[in-house]
Amino acid sequence: MGIADILFQRNQKKAEENLAAGQNFLAENSKKEGIVSLESGLQYQILQMGEGDKPSATDQVSCHYHGTMIDGTVFDSSVERGQPASFPLNRVIKGWTEGLQLMPVGSKFRFFIPPHLAYGERAVSAVIGANSTLIFDVELLGIN
Repeated sequence: MGIADILFQRNQKKAEENLAAGQNFLAENSKKEGIVSLESGLQYQILQMGEGDKPSATDQVSCHYHGTMIDGTVFDSSVERGQPASFPLNRVIKGWTEGLQLMPVGSKFRFFIPPHLAYGERAVSAVIGANSTLIFDVELLGIN
């Protein structure tokens, strides 16, 4: 067995561990008060409800966000950078596209995003491995 095979097996094992940990986390999380579970697998919690319009999947939105792993490790945060993000809603992970359409402008939600609505079996960084479940606090600042 070569080094490539060993690395592949190690990555496969880690992906399986991430998937199991995420499934367990989401199963427990779904039992908590205030958590809404959607048919897609997306879970969310309303932290603050705004009163503005809701975006559609084709809208460009502006938001602040703070992303963590299920163990609390921060992997990205527009809040920490002090610079809101702006992007077309249909050009981000599926969990964001689905979740932000539920939010009136001025809202802040916490999304619990299973791997199939995030990056799936792709490892996208040293922190976000294959089959990772992600948590985002998202504040919808506006529809551009």
